[in-house]
Amino acid sequence: MSNFDLVKRLQKATQVDGTNSSDFDLNPGIVLANDRVLRSAAVLIAVSTFNGRPELILTKRASSLKHHPGQIAFPGGKQDKEDSDLAQTALREAREEISLPPEYVKILGELPDHETVTGFCVTPIVGHVEHEFDGVPETGEVEEVFAVPLDHVLNPRNYQIQYRYWRGVKRKYYAIPYGPYYIWGATARILRGLADRVDQ
Repeated sequence: MSNFDLVKRLQKATQVDGTNSSDFDLNPGIVLANDRVLRSAAVLIAVSTFNGRPELILTKRASSLKHHPGQIAFPGGKQDKEDSDLAQTALREAREEISLPPEYVKILGELPDHETVTGFCVTPIVGHVEHEFDGVPETGEVEEVFAVPLDHVLNPRNYQIQYRYWRGVKRKYYAIPYGPYYIWGATARILRGLADRVDQ
């Protein structure tokens, strides 16, 4: 598949109708408060093609962080008042976390929002990284910047449903391991949503 065709597929995937996702999708017994207030955030699903094959750029969070230490994540974070929109939030965070210049990214669209167990409403922004860059981890926040073949995360058959006990309750979640990297939770759920849309 040419890079042009890939970009068109990803762009089309952002236009497929669908409902929002959440960390609770596989656990329908969890009752959420109707008056809960979610904080706005955005992540960048950054797809590069400059290494000869389409790849997804991800990060491994620093082990010293208070929240989600060592977990695999997209570049991204909470929306600042100065951000004009959530696409700018995702691009700003990617610049800060992995030194990705915003002008290197062509925004293709966005996926439905994802609600996290930590109280964020996350908007996944899909972007094509059109130029090669050196991914430099932000000291203290990002331990590693790495890439996964896009075909791996776009194949629904590679996803697993696993579980852990949290506060004595069995919680199911999506996981899509790749080599030494254990991709799970919100990151895997958002990627599964992308895979389902590309597959349509």
